[in-house]
Amino acid sequence: MMPACRFIPGAREILIAGHGALLLFAAVPLRSADAHAILDETPRIAIISAFAPELTILKRELEDASEFTVNGVVFSTGTLEGHEVVLFLSGISVVNAAMTTQLAFDHFAIRDVVFSGIAGGVDPGLNIGDVVIAERWGQYLEMLFARETDDGWATMPFFEYPYGHLGMMFPRAVTVLRRGAEQPETRFWFTVDERLLASARSMADRVALRRCTTEGSCLEETPRIVIGGSGVSGSAFVDNAAFRTWTYQTFDARVLDMESAAVAHVAYANDIPFIGVRSLSDLAGGGAGANQMEVFLGLAADNATAVVKALLREMGEDS
Repeated sequence: MMPACRFIPGAREILIAGHGALLLFAAVPLRSADAHAILDETPRIAIISAFAPELTILKRELEDASEFTVNGVVFSTGTLEGHEVVLFLSGISVVNAAMTTQLAFDHFAIRDVVFSGIAGGVDPGLNIGDVVIAERWGQYLEMLFARETDDGWATMPFFEYPYGHLGMMFPRAVTVLRRGAEQPETRFWFTVDERLLASARSMADRVALRRCTTEGSCLEETPRIVIGGSGVSGSAFVDNAAFRTWTYQTFDARVLDMESAAVAHVAYANDIPFIGVRSLSDLAGGGAGANQMEVFLGLAADNATAVVKALLREMGEDS
């Protein structure tokens, strides 16, 4: 979940600072490209960040860096942790994430996708700072808003409803066109690549995550990496305890965000392996007090970045 889509005091300044930090890389060679030209045929891992501070950290460590701009999106290529990569921001929301991911597929030879960002915790067993690498992602706000009748809610027969509803809101599966398929298919979940998931499991116990922010705010417990379970995405900033509970009980979700399932959907359609790394900056309305995203955003972003780098190391180096 990318909470920056609604106003939270101070969040605007953080966003501006994050984007401003990208100007540090103005010395990197920058090339504009025709929107329909293939930019680069080197097989690369696409590392997609939902939030500018994460991308800033990764770009600092990028070797032999170059930049391309397509439709206003800046793509940074180079070597990171022994891999040829391309880094870029997804943009906030499922639409932006899907658009920028497909743009990368159209202009680069992408072999794997690693998505990283902050999110809201849904599983009551998780805490702020924890990093979740889910096994599957679904778009839980793909819905029918049903008509109310004397007998209850009237659903439409041409949709599939694999999960229970919340009032008039009935989650539905989506139709997917996939490269090489003879006809569309209908599905709710998009699974994470098993090879990438195995690498995540191998490195999980060897990554030390931060407990305290640079300003001195500390979590009660040291964050941990959690592998497996479900994640859900949709175009909503969630800070509501009742909706959070419904999401957990209905989808058995551990985490929710605004981009991952869209990227997983596009990766599936293009038959490209995908994995998502999400660090909890808040509890989506489940905390005792006010939302703490603003307090722990930086810590969550740093933890997500540390996990992405460890994942790349576990995958070995390109030959």
